[in-house]
Amino acid sequence: MPSAEKLKCGFVALVGRPNAGKSALLNRLVGTKVSIVTPVPQTTRNRILGVVHRADAQIVLMDTPGIHKPLSRLNEQMMQSVRQALGDLDLALLVVDAAVSFGHGDQFAVELIKKYGPKTFLLLNKIDRIKKPRLLPLIDRYRQLHEFEEIFPISALDGSGVATMLEAVVRELPESPAYFPPDFYTDQPERFLAGEIVREKVIQQTRQELPYVTAVLVDEFDQDERRTLIRATILVEKGSQKPIVIGAGGARLKQIGTAARVELERLFPPKVYLELFVKVAPGWRDDRAVVAALDYRHERGD
Repeated sequence: MPSAEKLKCGFVALVGRPNAGKSALLNRLVGTKVSIVTPVPQTTRNRILGVVHRADAQIVLMDTPGIHKPLSRLNEQMMQSVRQALGDLDLALLVVDAAVSFGHGDQFAVELIKKYGPKTFLLLNKIDRIKKPRLLPLIDRYRQLHEFEEIFPISALDGSGVATMLEAVVRELPESPAYFPPDFYTDQPERFLAGEIVREKVIQQTRQELPYVTAVLVDEFDQDERRTLIRATILVEKGSQKPIVIGAGGARLKQIGTAARVELERLFPPKVYLELFVKVAPGWRDDRAVVAALDYRHERGD
């Protein structure tokens, strides 16, 4: 194994439009789940850090919220996370959904990259969903917009092209001692990650009815060697949304809790006791206190 001085180490930001597959790619690269993944856009609300450990390198990846026009305090906080990630890094990976048509949002994402000026790879994701002839016009389109260091067609879902892309990332990084110990894979507190997993299950169960208006606040997180106790509140904006989360006779809330508990017990064995509550909080996306509480870095003073 190379000495610490010979490691290639650096900070790499994953940026792109909502639902481009950044979180799925982060999880594949890190080798464990550090960012929730759902079929709806704007799932990632914070800058999520995940670390890839190799014998020759340590890659500190930052998954950022999807680039979009901010329409609330929550959205503005999300975009601030993107700008912060682009401000101090060694490489940016612009992740594009190659299965959808180029639009104004894609143009805006490229302009943001150009504004902050980091070295950037273009990753054309979801190639498992398209035919190869469609890639060439898309590559030409992006080449006309910006001088990317390299362009990689990949699939975060099945791993196509990911290993080749990762080797290129390592080549771009400077030599440096490791930033983190080998057992460190994310900076997210366990309490925050637990709340995110609950939110993922809420979205999966209610995505047609409540795509963006839910949040999860973890009220209690207590661990010992025998069990983990989690009490969490699911926030909705309107009284009419509360029964959607609860379901007939509490059935949907039970499904959410069961699905979350199964995944949480992989992180916090051997047993998780999960209690969920639903609360109506009108306008929570513009509530400074609630939005701050959803950002674990705010609590730490980062």
